[in-house]
Amino acid sequence: MIDSTKPQPTTVKREPNRLIDETSTYLRQHAYNPVDWFPWGEEAISKARAEDKPILLSIGYSACHWCHVMEHESFEDEDTAELMNKLFVNIKVDREERTDLDEIYMKAVQMLTGHGGWPMTVFLTPDLKPFFAGTYFPPQDRHGMPSFRRVMLGVEAAWTTQRADVEESSADITKHLSMMDKLQADTEVTLSTELIDDAVSRLIKVFDRTWGGFGGAPKFPHTASISLGVRRLKPGAKEKTGREFECLEMIQTTLDKMAEGGIHDHLGGGFARYSVDRKWLVPHFEKMLYDNALLVRNYFEGYLVTGRTWWREVAKDILHFVERELLMPEGGFYCSLDADSEGEEGKFYVWTPSEVIEVLGAEDGDWFNRAFGVTEGGNFEHGKSILSFSTVPEELASRLGMSEADFWTRLNPLKTKLRDAREHRIRPGRDEKMLTSWTSLMISGFVDGYRFTREHRYLDIATRAADFILDKLYVNGRLLRSYGRGHAKLSGYLDDYACFIQALLDLSSVDSNPKWIEHALKLNQVVLANFLDTADGGFFFTSSDHEQLITRSKHFYDGSTPSSTSVSVFNLVRLARITGNEEFAAIAERVFAIFAPYFAKAPDQFSNLLCAMDFHLSAGTEIVLIVSSENDEWKELLQVVNESWLRGAVVVVMDNNRLPSADAAVKDLALLQDRFMVDGKATAYVCHNFACDRPVNDPELLRKRLAILQKEQNS
Repeated sequence: MIDSTKPQPTTVKREPNRLIDETSTYLRQHAYNPVDWFPWGEEAISKARAEDKPILLSIGYSACHWCHVMEHESFEDEDTAELMNKLFVNIKVDREERTDLDEIYMKAVQMLTGHGGWPMTVFLTPDLKPFFAGTYFPPQDRHGMPSFRRVMLGVEAAWTTQRADVEESSADITKHLSMMDKLQADTEVTLSTELIDDAVSRLIKVFDRTWGGFGGAPKFPHTASISLGVRRLKPGAKEKTGREFECLEMIQTTLDKMAEGGIHDHLGGGFARYSVDRKWLVPHFEKMLYDNALLVRNYFEGYLVTGRTWWREVAKDILHFVERELLMPEGGFYCSLDADSEGEEGKFYVWTPSEVIEVLGAEDGDWFNRAFGVTEGGNFEHGKSILSFSTVPEELASRLGMSEADFWTRLNPLKTKLRDAREHRIRPGRDEKMLTSWTSLMISGFVDGYRFTREHRYLDIATRAADFILDKLYVNGRLLRSYGRGHAKLSGYLDDYACFIQALLDLSSVDSNPKWIEHALKLNQVVLANFLDTADGGFFFTSSDHEQLITRSKHFYDGSTPSSTSVSVFNLVRLARITGNEEFAAIAERVFAIFAPYFAKAPDQFSNLLCAMDFHLSAGTEIVLIVSSENDEWKELLQVVNESWLRGAVVVVMDNNRLPSADAAVKDLALLQDRFMVDGKATAYVCHNFACDRPVNDPELLRKRLAILQKEQNS
């Protein structure tokens, strides 16, 4: 079997270029191109300045289908490479490693073309200012797009004959890039739940009531918007009317239709990046770690507030997929799986009826084909079929003449057989680098798995991954961004800090080791000292001591992941409850005020920030479990807490035996003062709206108290 994670030389014998020594799988995939590629760095920039040449900056990522297409068509072509090498200094960047560069130059692409995407192709002056940009360019003129060679010749002509115009244009573009991140807080705004309700109303209006999700094709999971809808539900309420009914419809339709569709890998678990159609049927088959981490939370939260067990099973299948295919031996998580195998998108995942019957036999194969819509004509290319359900499992079971329980009893062993058979195919390539932010999102996903299933191996995976970051990517009190081939590198960005702090806080809510809170507090201080914009509010994406680029950008908007600003703010409102530090809440409120005017206009771009504000405005509840790690009796108390749904609650579990030797910042936490085990038993302390109940160590008493709080919250 070909190892598609390693760079493969072409049939033409070539010496590798500079990218062969990089840790990024994506960069090493280009190591045998005839292009004289440079990684981003001083060597390339100095060469451009010394030779007075423009820079051709190409940005992509390992799982990007069209990145591979452009490589095969252009970067592997000798004549095209010769032209590139003659006219430009060529720099190849992995957008996932160098998100700072991607943030800046993607804004330039969108400014110049009105759209964005990858591969990204940007032409820069030697002082790194953009002056022409696009995405994919074909090898010949077609579909109204100029060929890559024509673009390069046009750029070179402008550089040599219209230099003054190029430099004026690049300076103007750079100025606009710098201005894009300058927003001021609205001092007149009042933070209220009405702002959240208005935003949710807008989401409901643009929600696809037939197929779920938002907008048409292509259709992406809007995970933060789903979480926002979940936060507006009242768990346990039997009748849902008005706004709550509409939120439930939005959540249920979206989660059901995604799980039914071909975007969901029904055999192996997990979800592809997006669907090319409105119905979630035909995916772009790449599977990204971050999508799956965020969808784990969506499906588990949906299960918590509705009791829909299928969603819990979908979430568990995602975790099993990640554990099986993306878990690193060292403990972190790899980034992604490609869409392609053997040069064809989706080939690993699709089936014909005869292929299914060959594995399962005639009777089971025919039944499986009916269940998943595998037909002779197919629903994909070359008569192949993408596995999908035509409806939810309970209805599908009824159509097949059986109960839902019998349906799963028959189906699950057949899925396992087909998955095992699929493993004999050539697998899609895997991007075997690890990113701190994405691994952190997945740590939170495995914490959720433990919370909602009580399967301890999920917690073991989460703690091992967090320890891996602390051991390999936490150096001299600062985080690094990327790990690959045994080496960690690149200064961490805001999303690395924000997502890891979030993961540490999540761990502290289920695991009693004080180190989780200790490191969360320390890293939060790094964020406030090095990323906070004290002048205009909000957070910069890069630290104050980061490499100087043409602008210092901010990450405001939710995209494929929640914005790093929103995750940082969410951390602050959680830490404000844990520490009693009102400054944290004040910083968060300033950010809410900056973006409040935009919430109802673009709720899908601010959904995670709206979730943070909902948490901040919800009735404050603090739950502390003081336990002994020497036994597991306390886990019954934790299970009661995990089964509750209190939107504004923070939970901290602390080992009574380790607390005396913990870091001073942990011992001094307001939330832990005068907290101890009562009668030598694990004890729960519940405070609500600045008033604390008597400590309890009986799970049923705790359950009753939390039920009362939930009822008050629902009223």
